[in-house]
Amino acid sequence: MNALVPLPVLLPLCATGLSLAFGTRLGRFQRFISVAVLSAVLALSVILMIAADRQGPLSVHLGDFAPPLGITLVADRLSGLMLTVSSAITLCVLVYSLGQGMTDRDKETPLAVFHPAYLILVAGVSCTFLSGDLVNLFVGFEIMLVASFVLLTLGGTGPRMRAGSTYVIISLFSSMLFLTAIAMTYAATGTANFAQLAGRLADLPIGVQTLIQALLLTVFAIKAAVFPLAAWLPDSYPTAPAPVTAVFAGLLTKVGVYCMLRTETLLFPGNRIGDLLMAIALASMVIGILGAVAQTDLKRLLSFTLISHIGYMVFGIGLATREAYGGAIVYVAHHITVQTTLFLVAGLIERRGGTTELTRLGGLTRAAPMLAVLFFVPAMNLAGIPPLSGFIGKLGLMRAGVADGGGWAWLLVAGSAATSLLTLYVVAKVWNLAFWRAAPPGQAVAGTVLESGDDSDDDTDAGPDRIHGTGDEGVATPRPAGEAVAATLHERAVITTVRLPRPMIAATAATVAIGLAFTVFAGPLTAFTDRTAAEILRRTPYVQEVLGR
Repeated sequence: MNALVPLPVLLPLCATGLSLAFGTRLGRFQRFISVAVLSAVLALSVILMIAADRQGPLSVHLGDFAPPLGITLVADRLSGLMLTVSSAITLCVLVYSLGQGMTDRDKETPLAVFHPAYLILVAGVSCTFLSGDLVNLFVGFEIMLVASFVLLTLGGTGPRMRAGSTYVIISLFSSMLFLTAIAMTYAATGTANFAQLAGRLADLPIGVQTLIQALLLTVFAIKAAVFPLAAWLPDSYPTAPAPVTAVFAGLLTKVGVYCMLRTETLLFPGNRIGDLLMAIALASMVIGILGAVAQTDLKRLLSFTLISHIGYMVFGIGLATREAYGGAIVYVAHHITVQTTLFLVAGLIERRGGTTELTRLGGLTRAAPMLAVLFFVPAMNLAGIPPLSGFIGKLGLMRAGVADGGGWAWLLVAGSAATSLLTLYVVAKVWNLAFWRAAPPGQAVAGTVLESGDDSDDDTDAGPDRIHGTGDEGVATPRPAGEAVAATLHERAVITTVRLPRPMIAATAATVAIGLAFTVFAGPLTAFTDRTAAEILRRTPYVQEVLGR
């Protein structure tokens, strides 16, 4: 079983080479490779998660080099769960992107770069979750960075290039900090292996321990978009294509949260900076949700809710109890799914209405009832309405805070409740403006917008719809399903079809179903996360598996 541990990393990397080799010449085969490999990664992730739950952590030393010389990959309950959820989500997003046809529209590059970049991103995420040492964790981050920059700048528009440049600058800064932390750790302990560090860091002077811990937490907080290190996110993610934004917002920030969980439990037990983490969590919740309240663009609004709800996960890490870690792990799995779903729905809204500016949307409940359902369910889940999984995760965290009984814990309990109410207000605002009210003038276009000028800096509003070459003004002429129709929407050139593409709807519905599955199987899920929390607090199973003692 241990031999399966490297495969979630190796399969996407090998498939990247095949994907580049075929390029646009055999587009269908390229798409088949991507779907088949991600399906295999999902199956492997489920197998590893079940095996880790039944047998304990699994490890492999690549090249059979023992620590600290070799690369160690470890799959325990925590990494198995994260791999499973992330694999399911990346597969759904890939299907969504195929329905959108974004890979076929890339005429300006000599290769179909989406599939190779996406597979490299998946390999980087898997490498991060399985890494058993700081150096390999850094490599995983850099793999994700390279792929992320390509995906963020697809199409080469001005806003995307600016957002991508900001993202790269921030990521390179965090990489420099990470390298500094790794160098200090190795100089002080003679190793970068997690299992060995678990024993050696405790022997260092408290000041050195605190400095290394602070550097690592800063790096991971930048990746996770924790306030006040999250200012880059609302300007970077919304400009990317919808599938890219969805997988970045739903998944990549949780990689940072996972690293915080792993290092705080395995390397720095004792919760020396718990109060600081809880203060940061409270600030993230409040500042993030207040930023969301002020937004009128759906993608930016969701970006601020993302920052806000990262605070719930940091809340659990700051409390550092078994119940708190269990609640945080539940919330990480829940939030990956729900946040990805909402950004996919935002992409559908943009395709259907030509914009994500809420003041220009309306009437979508009548025009696209399926789209309304796909938004309503995850929106209520994000707000924590009982009995959905968002409520289960928040309840676990708040119960842990009450059980702790400290001043910061009670402040976080109150902040969590207030943030949930404000989240409900925010999603209700989106519902009222985009779905419930009547469509504003110039809004109606038959079908889904496939291409538009929404990436431009021009925010000119108004303007009737026109079907070029027909003489019709104000109403889009119905056409057969799937037929492209040229039109204008809000004075922007658009191309529409009569129906939302079925793969996009199916992929979004699948992510909604995954979120609902967390509710239906809440009992087994919370039992699993409780065992996971107990395992990462004990540390011994992880260390014994890696070091063989």
